[in-house]
Amino acid sequence: MTRLRCDRAPVWHALQSAFDDHGRNFDLRQAFAADPQRFARFSQQAPYVFGDLSKNLLDADTEQLLLRLADQCGLAAYRDAMFAGDAINNTEHRAVWHLLLRTPADAPTASAFEAAELAKVHSTLDAMLAFAEQVRADDAITDIVNIGIGGSDLGPQMAVLALQTFAHPGKRMHFVSNVDGHELAATLAQLDASRTLFLVASKTFTTIETMTNAASAKRWFAAQGGTDIARHFAALTTNVAAAREFGISTSFGFWDWVGGRYSLWSAIGLPLAIAIGAAGFRAFLAGAHAMDTHFRKAPMAANLPVRLGLLDIWYRNFHHFSSRSVAPYHSALRRLPAYLQQLEMESNGKRVDASGATLPFGTAPVPWGESGTNGQHAYFQMLHQGTDVVPVEFVAVKKPRHGLEGHHDLLLANVLAQAQALMQGKADAGGHKHFPGNRPSTLLLLDDLTPAALGALIALQEHRVFVSGALWGINSFDQWGVELGKVLAKDIAQRLHNGDASGLDGSTAGLLQMLRQP
Repeated sequence: MTRLRCDRAPVWHALQSAFDDHGRNFDLRQAFAADPQRFARFSQQAPYVFGDLSKNLLDADTEQLLLRLADQCGLAAYRDAMFAGDAINNTEHRAVWHLLLRTPADAPTASAFEAAELAKVHSTLDAMLAFAEQVRADDAITDIVNIGIGGSDLGPQMAVLALQTFAHPGKRMHFVSNVDGHELAATLAQLDASRTLFLVASKTFTTIETMTNAASAKRWFAAQGGTDIARHFAALTTNVAAAREFGISTSFGFWDWVGGRYSLWSAIGLPLAIAIGAAGFRAFLAGAHAMDTHFRKAPMAANLPVRLGLLDIWYRNFHHFSSRSVAPYHSALRRLPAYLQQLEMESNGKRVDASGATLPFGTAPVPWGESGTNGQHAYFQMLHQGTDVVPVEFVAVKKPRHGLEGHHDLLLANVLAQAQALMQGKADAGGHKHFPGNRPSTLLLLDDLTPAALGALIALQEHRVFVSGALWGINSFDQWGVELGKVLAKDIAQRLHNGDASGLDGSTAGLLQMLRQP
């Protein structure tokens, strides 16, 4: 497999020329006036997700250049290597095979090894879902507390919230991630130990924040009179021995080819499985698999993850837009921006390519935002009239899952109006009420927020990040940047106890002494 970094591809210079010639001053209003078919050309249906890209600063010729870039960089071969289970995570010498977690048990496999791994996946999945159904049927358990951090928290929490209308009415789901004891204490204050199940989610069972919270939960459980650790605690980990030493006998593992931010499809998804049931979780996996198939087989020019990833390259490296605002117009998706922050920035927040060479261009636009109608009364002021142009990604759902009259029509009217206003703008000679317009946006539309649709939406975002990372020539599947601060924190934690400030910089030493003062 040959992989060429984007700035070394022959078409890169043609893209720069296209930007200089007409991309820099591209006007969306003129583009729509000149092409009545623009909406049709720049929108498409993918599994469960319709994407409207027509309000982006892009014409057909430029998109063709971007597709040539994908071809010259070997995107298809790199994608196929991921699906084949090759060790494309080169710094950790691992496969990137979270796709296997949502592959049907009877799907054809390319090798005996893949068949064996798929069989293990479904054996674990069946056991996990059987446990989920057991918990759902146990009326004595009313509260489930997921203790994890990063991918062991953001994904399950986002998905459980998104699919709340499918959730078991007799189970309350809680998520604790922060080592700040205020979060755990506030959660424990709501609970009855005899009716609570704790899920300790840590791949290695050594994550300091998770294990600190788990140990405190265990002490609280004992202080409340709890004695049956085996019944009230379960582990989502590969380190079964450490879980057993903790007192946990029920464990569900996963594999080293499952990265944390891609682990929602694995045993880490147990909170979601308990919430929506085995059938719902299988539908969630099926929706993601449908998007996988689209990404793998659809022509590049009609491949929604590819088109989104190429648009990200165009914006980050030519327009130099450094962020993207994510505005879900559905309150159940309000944690989606936080989830996408980890997915994008932990994957592509890299300054060197896969060979270790320093990159001469920007990577990883910063995704940020919150529920759309709330954002309209907060940061949308900057989106419309600020000095920086920030592309917006709207997410909307056609069908409501409530019966309140008038609400959903007003919600949908708002998302359409905001995209329209960003593009059209409004002239005002006085300046204060002037909207420059020509501000780009994408709209991703789901017919309904079902488990399958959510699975497809998440997989779409995963593949979109893969595309941009592939063209940037980076390894999107390691995360060494999270390590240094964690190592230093262990040292400073000891110093907070013993007061030793030797060897520290002046600021850290001064703050250490302030924090030790009564």
